[in-house]
Amino acid sequence: MAQKRKGVEWDEKQVRALRQHLRLTQAKLAEELGTRQQTISEWETGMYRPRGTSARLLTLVAERSGFKYEPTMKKESKE
Repeated sequence: MAQKRKGVEWDEKQVRALRQHLRLTQAKLAEELGTRQQTISEWETGMYRPRGTSARLLTLVAERSGFKYEPTMKKESKE
């Protein structure tokens, strides 16, 4: 039987606010997360949302930096 997982969803406003809280450019945040600057841009414009490992990394960075945000919980899903 598959486990149910809940994760935090990040929207474009939260991603941008976290980046600004960290005082990083899109390029620098991308470097820190191991992704492309274009990916950060796509998250911030709402074209795509961070998911999986990227969403977990954003959550860890936010918690460690003291960033106050209202996480949106994903619906439980069976995997």
